[in-house]
Amino acid sequence: MSNSLSELITLTAMSRRWLKKSPILLLAFFWPVAPAVAADDVLPSWNDGPAKSAIIAFVQATTDKSSPQFVPPAERIATFDQDGTLWVEHPMYTQVLYCLDRVPAVAKAKPELAAVEPFKTVLSGNHEAIAKLSMDDLFKILAATLTGMSVEEFRIESKKWLDTAKHPRWKRPYTELTYLPMQELLKYLRDNGYETWIVTGGGIEFVRAFAAETYGIPRWQVVGSSINNKFKLVDGKAQLERLPEIDFIDDGPGKAIGINSHIGLRPIAAFGNSDGDIEMLEYADSGKDAHFEMMVHHDDAKREYSDNR
Repeated sequence: MSNSLSELITLTAMSRRWLKKSPILLLAFFWPVAPAVAADDVLPSWNDGPAKSAIIAFVQATTDKSSPQFVPPAERIATFDQDGTLWVEHPMYTQVLYCLDRVPAVAKAKPELAAVEPFKTVLSGNHEAIAKLSMDDLFKILAATLTGMSVEEFRIESKKWLDTAKHPRWKRPYTELTYLPMQELLKYLRDNGYETWIVTGGGIEFVRAFAAETYGIPRWQVVGSSINNKFKLVDGKAQLERLPEIDFIDDGPGKAIGINSHIGLRPIAAFGNSDGDIEMLEYADSGKDAHFEMMVHHDDAKREYSDNR
């Protein structure tokens, strides 16, 4: 694994293919208004069908002490990819949009960047030109906008952006563009003694900034890609400075490795939406006890996006 930000950019800025051999396919999209449903329906926005039935059957079997598939509460771990699984990932990954929006502030602090590519192109506001930026260009942008600050400063800046930024198509905050079916699933699992973890290829600190408020998932239950930090004393106070060096890529095989490092248990349920999640699902699938894997499949261009690649 290379020790540069370019690999992280490849994971966060490029489109990924859908897994065609998924055990169960789910049509997912965000709902502006919750539909009318029966009061006792634990997954009210899900269509009645194999996916919904399989989830409920799995949860009942793993939480019933008389069931041969019973799993003790301490081992009920469910992992979820984030982009495209829990919230919208188009027209591009939200963290990349955050980095592009950060360019003016970075250029103001370092005026010499305004006349240098790719910052000059981003500052021009020419969306067609920005869309044509190379991977090397994106590397420069991410390196400039995600580093050179303390962990606390990054947390504040990313939270401030999330509070004000709106999706270009839906004109709503990104934290509102989550998939109601998946929000219901998170709650259903937690109501039945499961720990729900986010396992994302995105930056761990970026997702930690909104995970609790958006999904009810505490920041310590987020596994993600990370950069190196440097310990330093500033005016006698300790802080961590974010460096332009990759620490860990939490995508593909890295997701299984990250799960082991952060959680220490193999999940018995795993949910993703692309080939970057395959190893996470295989890791859950290879456990000796009961397990459940699901791929989210998007094909509703009207209410969300159609992405049948």
